[in-house]
Amino acid sequence: MRRAGEDGEVLMATYGWIGLGHMGAPMTANLVKAGHTVRGYDPSAAACAEAECGGVEVVGSLAAVTAGAEAVFTSLPTGAHVLQVYEAPDGVWANAAPGTLLLDTSTSDIASSRRCHEDSATRGFRFVDSPVSGGIAGAAAGTLTFMLGGEPGAVADAERYIQPMAGRIIPAGGPTAGIAAKLCNNLMLFVSLLGVAEGSQLARELGVDPKVFYEIASVSSGASWPQKTWYPVPGVVDSAAANDNFEAGFRADLGLKDIGIALESADAAGLHTPAAHLAREQLRWLAEEGLGGKDCSLVVKYVTRDGTVEGYRP
Repeated sequence: MRRAGEDGEVLMATYGWIGLGHMGAPMTANLVKAGHTVRGYDPSAAACAEAECGGVEVVGSLAAVTAGAEAVFTSLPTGAHVLQVYEAPDGVWANAAPGTLLLDTSTSDIASSRRCHEDSATRGFRFVDSPVSGGIAGAAAGTLTFMLGGEPGAVADAERYIQPMAGRIIPAGGPTAGIAAKLCNNLMLFVSLLGVAEGSQLARELGVDPKVFYEIASVSSGASWPQKTWYPVPGVVDSAAANDNFEAGFRADLGLKDIGIALESADAAGLHTPAAHLAREQLRWLAEEGLGGKDCSLVVKYVTRDGTVEGYRP
């Protein structure tokens, strides 16, 4: 965090970061570019090597991540993973300095996030659920949207640490409000993605040039974020996985996890969400085919007559 010292100099923050994967590596690189010190940890040697290229000081243990850190971030696959690194004997709760600000950017579940809030407070820490939207491209560009849930003072402090990585920072409310907003957003995302998959293929079957149809949809009622960012036809949108054999920008198995968590919450609330259930079913089909590591936009293959789609080579 930039702040003035006694002589007016600008001081920088020391961050701890756990999880240097597809999102964590570019996010930490933006912190380093802003002049901050980042100590990072990941069990993957490849992830550590990439983060080092971005200027992260890679350390060998969870405890070393927290040493001297003013804020500790987690960017992990699930809420269970977050709790593991918090609870471990060499983990966050056992080693971070009292009062350290803890922020979780993972797409977690509500129960795990609530436990992080409650148990962090009991141990003398401040916790903010801080999930993000914008994908790998947004992480690299520093344009992510952060949704923050927590006590007002902690959320206000979190904004200053997040700023170098963000295009938008939106306080969502009290504890777990950020992750709740993220789950609802992702439910909408995957439902919209099915419409984009079906509309894009129907337009081609009816003889409309893909680039022309994309232009029409972009300024019409069919416009959506997955339409503009993930359009599942090669050569139309630079950011689309269809240009690269559907290599993952957002892995299908992680999408399946996210929409599953959202549906658990919807079912517990007694809501009827048939469109979201259909989206989960198609993401599950990808996983069952061994394609969970591919991009979630590969659901487009279920629209075509024989499962083949332009841009995808099995």
